[in-house]
Amino acid sequence: MVVVTLQRDKCIGCNYCVEMAPEQFAMSKKDGKSVLLRSQDKKGFHTIKSHDDVIYDNCEKASKACPVKIIDVKQV
Repeated sequence: MVVVTLQRDKCIGCNYCVEMAPEQFAMSKKDGKSVLLRSQDKKGFHTIKSHDDVIYDNCEKASKACPVKIIDVKQV
C-alpha cells in the first residue's frame, strides 16, 4: 500500500508535483495551489491510501522535486 500526504497550506504553486505525477496531483484554479486528487483532508493534511504500488515512483519523484518539501510518500 502507498500512502501519499500533501500539506496543502504550505504549497507555493510551483507545479512540479503535477509534472511528475499528473495522475495524483492537479493545480487548483481557485488559489493556484496543488491538489492531491481523491484525497481526504484532515487538519490541513490531504492523504490518499492506494493499493496500486505503481503510483509510488511518480509520487516519490514529486516529493523530491517539491521545493518546500510538503509531500510525503510511504510504502507500507
